[in-house]
Amino acid sequence: MKRHYCLVILALFIMHSAGAQAPSVVGSETQCTASVAAGHACSNVDMLSRLSMADMQVRYLNDIWGWVDPDTDREYVLQGSSAAVVFVDVTDPVNPIYVGQLPGHDPQVHSLWRDMKVYKNYMYVTVDGVSVNGVQIFDLTQLRAFSSSPIIFEETAAYEAITSAHNIAINEETGFAYVVGYRLSNTMVQLDQCGGRGLHMLDLQDPVNPTYAGCFADKQTGRSRSGYTHDVQCVIYRGPHAKYRGKEICIGSNETHISIADVTDKQNPEALAISDYPAVGYSHQGWLTEDHRYFLMNDEFDESNGLPNTRTIIWDLQDLEDPIYFSSFNHSTSSIDHNLYVHGNYVYAANYTTGLRILDISDIKKPKEVAHFDTHLDSDNKSYDGAWSSFRFPDSGTTVVGSFPDGLFILNPVLGTVTSIDGSVEIPESFSLSPAYPNPFNPTTSAVLALPEQAEVHAEALDLLGRSVDIIHHGVLPAGEHTLTFDAGDLPSGTYYIRVQSDRYVTSTKVTLIK
Repeated sequence: MKRHYCLVILALFIMHSAGAQAPSVVGSETQCTASVAAGHACSNVDMLSRLSMADMQVRYLNDIWGWVDPDTDREYVLQGSSAAVVFVDVTDPVNPIYVGQLPGHDPQVHSLWRDMKVYKNYMYVTVDGVSVNGVQIFDLTQLRAFSSSPIIFEETAAYEAITSAHNIAINEETGFAYVVGYRLSNTMVQLDQCGGRGLHMLDLQDPVNPTYAGCFADKQTGRSRSGYTHDVQCVIYRGPHAKYRGKEICIGSNETHISIADVTDKQNPEALAISDYPAVGYSHQGWLTEDHRYFLMNDEFDESNGLPNTRTIIWDLQDLEDPIYFSSFNHSTSSIDHNLYVHGNYVYAANYTTGLRILDISDIKKPKEVAHFDTHLDSDNKSYDGAWSSFRFPDSGTTVVGSFPDGLFILNPVLGTVTSIDGSVEIPESFSLSPAYPNPFNPTTSAVLALPEQAEVHAEALDLLGRSVDIIHHGVLPAGEHTLTFDAGDLPSGTYYIRVQSDRYVTSTKVTLIK
């Protein structure tokens, strides 16, 4: 039902976008000051730039992912649209570069859903609601061919044993992909006995020639009890349930339930558990905490079904065979929530009309919102406009959000600062130095030093030979968080280290200067 409804309204979305786009904002960072950045409500998130749909030559935006070129360290956004995947270079995040597009397997076919993930420099793309896409495969190193004019790229290969799919997940540690909510081609119907609804597992050992490895569907779940999986996360499990440590475990969001399976043996996957929760609307997507103890999930329909506030659901997975609904975090907003991801102690949630919301879950019993950026200016109502998803580049911390019809936002969350959203003062619990931002940089970059107590601090920049090239700070600093800025205006391009030492601690972070 959801698929047919959304395909009908796709045309309405696209018509709406023609008159609602804001222009691109590039060339300088816009700080969140007095809770506003470039007209957008915000807290603890600065806007580095915004690229309009017109400047990416698309009329619709959906899912988003990212790729870091291992040879050049350049950061690329992979932004889905109705008919293509758009590539944007955000290595210099205040000056994003539109690199080009990869049209769909059939470039004439448009869809509301286009999802992509990455494995070993290859992008894998699925499209829902069509009959001709399969899994598109693209060698991302082709992006290096860009010089000045945007390129229309061609796919590298295609896996055609399925015709369409709602999404794809990849466990980069094992090299297996999990296609979900799929439809089978005629050649695969006899081999895949799961009915095209749950997990269609692919071995990516040869990245351009995926091979079918097995399937799984728990047919106690899904709206039609077909085992339909809307989204999934699969990991090598390192959580508290000793029996399954080292096994490959998948947590599926299956419309009506979560579904937990051991897929270590792809030919004989084992259903471990299913569970529902209060006021189920549509179990949509979720992500594990880094210790694999908890699973945070969104429900895409519960707000529309009458819940007054946006809800993030928290599962306790101490026992994988008996998942427990632990609690819910009720946001101060009432927008519909979509995709969320966990980064350390933070949840990055894309909540459609209210944009990016960031929760601190260091105390899982008391989550709190510590930052937000409202990407959608038109309204905060319960609609499907606004932020679809986010992606955070791990080294630079640059966070990108695709928001319809508002454009691609390149953001800088300023987390762990002394002042939280409610204005309270927080003293760090431990000594730490954040990754520098921006990174790569030219000519300045900054890192945040957290001090649990007053200390005499010596901060300097070192070259690769360990020689001091800049004294950033020397002297006593009070407990709290302090921004350390390295100005390399007089230095040549290259790799440097920001090194910080007190009487009790020493740490460093690597930065790259590109002029």
